[in-house]
Amino acid sequence: MNDLPHSEADTEARPTAAALIVAAGRGTRMGEGLPKQYRDLSGVPVITRTIAAFDAHPSVGQIVVVIHPDDAEVFAAVCPTPVTPLLVVHGGATRDLSVRAGLAAVAGSGLVLIHEGARPLVQRHVIDGVLQALQTHDGAAPALAVTDALWRGDGLVDGVQDRAGLWRAQTPQGFRLEAIRAAHAALARPALDRPVADDAPDDAPDDLADDVAVARAYGLDVAITQGDEANLKLTSPGDFERAAQMLRPQMTERDMDIRVGNGFDVHRFGPGDQVWLCGISVPFERGLQGHSDADVGLHCVTDAIYGALAAGDIGTHFPPTDPRWKGAESHVFLTHAVDMAEAQGFSISNADLTLICERPKISPHAAQMRARLAQVLRIDVGRVSVKATTSERLGFTGREEGIAALATVTLVKL
Repeated sequence: MNDLPHSEADTEARPTAAALIVAAGRGTRMGEGLPKQYRDLSGVPVITRTIAAFDAHPSVGQIVVVIHPDDAEVFAAVCPTPVTPLLVVHGGATRDLSVRAGLAAVAGSGLVLIHEGARPLVQRHVIDGVLQALQTHDGAAPALAVTDALWRGDGLVDGVQDRAGLWRAQTPQGFRLEAIRAAHAALARPALDRPVADDAPDDAPDDLADDVAVARAYGLDVAITQGDEANLKLTSPGDFERAAQMLRPQMTERDMDIRVGNGFDVHRFGPGDQVWLCGISVPFERGLQGHSDADVGLHCVTDAIYGALAAGDIGTHFPPTDPRWKGAESHVFLTHAVDMAEAQGFSISNADLTLICERPKISPHAAQMRARLAQVLRIDVGRVSVKATTSERLGFTGREEGIAALATVTLVKL
């Protein structure tokens, strides 16, 4: 979710701030397993993404990460190697104790951006808005206006709440360092050396909900800046799904692997009373000849997939000299090609098959062929096309000596 760094001239025009990332919580609402800040989000640990967001910002001159003492080993395993100087400190039993430990470790006396480690998709414009507001205010924090109707009640609605002037708070919450230190010190109750509670959640209440509440209780003015829907806090498994969806649209063509493969196959007519096409038996006065069941449609689509994977053709994987494949049903070959594509991380986007023959007539069976082909390809039938044409009585198909097929398949790896 991060933009490219600003230019050097832009960097000089901005104040240098410290980023204080609070990541000492247990995240008990996420269920069993690693604390949420160390879990995978689209291939990258959450805390790694969070640190990277501030490391990429030109106005951040230092990063302090507050972790649980028990997490030192797992943090070391996922921590990136940032360009910005990074310091790790141990947190306390509540969020305000962790923040106070982090504030004590911040060097200098400039600005500090206090951010929740479980908000990995914070964007540069959100950070910029906070820093800009700090030029004229003691504190600043991003938020989103409440737009949904608000109800009061417990199981049943017993009233409504006016949403005018209500905001959904986000982080980073920015302050002048000495001012927020003084605010926390003035309102401090427990000591910093209080033992860390193993079950203390990252948002354990201690009378004051967040650092904006601490600042206001101390008398500091805090400006509201523009938040962003992408800057969500990961609290439940559903939040991870939402965050992953937000990351997907940012993929570029270079991040995607799109393959297109073509297939062509021909089988001659011979004795028989049916032909197999796309896994469907079509009654006819002749049959198709081949080592297997001679399903020209499935063979063609199979070769298209192998072609997209640069993996040869059916003969490469199922040699006609091998007696095991004598009379084999051709869905076995197509299933092998689909398995190979999936093993390499590809999904089949669509398949387009054209059958070329004078007879038998394909249109009465096309819907059934599409359904069977979609089943073997493991995709929706809306992504499968089966159509037919003649060769205007020209060539071997025009002389009704056999059937030809042409297929195109698209594979996509995200």
